[in-house]
Amino acid sequence: MSMAYEEYMKQMVKPMREELVHNGFKELLTADDVENFMDHVEGTTLVVVNSVCGCAAGLARPAVNQALLNSTKKPDHLVTVFAGQEKEATAKMREYFVGIEPSSPSMALLKGKEVVHFIHRYDIEDHPMEAIMENLMGAIEVHG
Repeated sequence: MSMAYEEYMKQMVKPMREELVHNGFKELLTADDVENFMDHVEGTTLVVVNSVCGCAAGLARPAVNQALLNSTKKPDHLVTVFAGQEKEATAKMREYFVGIEPSSPSMALLKGKEVVHFIHRYDIEDHPMEAIMENLMGAIEVHG
């Protein structure tokens, strides 16, 4: 890939990253970042597999941010990987989603290293933001 293309993509996805980072999410950019985080994680973690697609922009990220603002309970950790951008980090995180097909965008609520709730792309696409938000808030209330 050309450097111009890579720079273009970096600039294009910057606001998509910032939408989560500004709301408390830590980006895991490498497979080592994911491993180091998962090796020491305790409590609950919300993982967002970010994406450039329209359902991530119009539904997933807004639903996550609103769910966190409106939940009485909060996960202990908020992390994100970016599908299609940090491919190795995303692949490494997906190794922890045992038995779950890759999906982006998606959201996983973990207790320790175990997925206790997963929201697939098909749970996001063509659903109202409020339904996605309620799905996530319900999981956080039960497991958070």
